[in-house]
Order: sequence, then structure tokens, then C-alpha cells
Amino acid sequence: MAHIPINHPLRPLYRTLAGLIGAYVLVFGIIGVIQTAGDPFFDRGDVWVLGLRTNLAFAVLSVIYGAVLLGGAIVDGNLGHMINLGAGLVFIVVGMAMMTVMQTDANFLNFSMSNVVVSFVFGLLVLTAGLYDKVGSPEDVAAEEAFRRRHATAAPSGATSSGG
Repeated sequence: MAHIPINHPLRPLYRTLAGLIGAYVLVFGIIGVIQTAGDPFFDRGDVWVLGLRTNLAFAVLSVIYGAVLLGGAIVDGNLGHMINLGAGLVFIVVGMAMMTVMQTDANFLNFSMSNVVVSFVFGLLVLTAGLYDKVGSPEDVAAEEAFRRRHATAAPSGATSSGG
């Protein structure tokens, strides 16, 4: 059974971390739009912003994605939790997809290996934030504690003691 902690004590830290990543992506996107203005949308040029390669398409997507991620960190409740889970997965999937096509003409977002590494790191951090920032009522917390105590005291199935 899946278990996601509710009202984790470090929840504010995780939401802040996701918000900082969202702010970085938003700032990267804004600077990228400024730097690539006038270039073709899917240009494969040599424009670098904040240590990452970009084109106008990637910069525009970064503005939108950063705003959503930052908004998810600001909004209280489980909406931010769901945004973080989804955004973490998207970071990882996009990083993997762009790494697959990096040396081909299909690299429409103009990714480099540094973009892939940052995408994986951001994905893992935001996904971790999503796993620990779920909000619940006091009844949910009590039910979680009861669940945890019940499974902590139960012996693993099939475990036998070996005598000597």
C-alpha cells in the first residue's frame, strides 16, 4: 500500500525548495525570452542563460512551467502537493526524452547535457517535495499514526525464528 506522509514537519522546507526551483525556472525563462527574442522558435543556436542552453521555445515553456511551479508552492493545500508530484515527473521525463534526442535534429528544445542533469536534479527535488508536502486534517493525521503503529508492530509475513 502506498504511503505518503500527511502534515510532515518539514513540509514548509520542501514547499520552499520547490518554490525556489520554480523561481529559478521562471527567471531562466524570462531571461531566455529576452536573449532569444527575434530568433526562430525552435532554433538550435548557441544561446546560454544561467548555465543552460536555450531557444525561444524552451524559454517560453520555462516561463509557463516556472510560474505554475512557483504558484503551486504559494498556494496552500493539496493543490501544491499535486503540482509538485506532476512537475517532478515532467522534469524527469523531459530530461530523459531530451537526452535521447540530444545529438539529433529532434532536439527541438536545444538541450545540452547540462540541461539534462539540471532537469533530473530538479525533478528529483520537486518530486521529493511532492511526496512530503501533503496536507491533511487532524483526523487524517490520527489515521496515519494508527496505520503506522499497526504496521510497525506487525511481524513480517513468512518470518520465522531460527533456533540454534
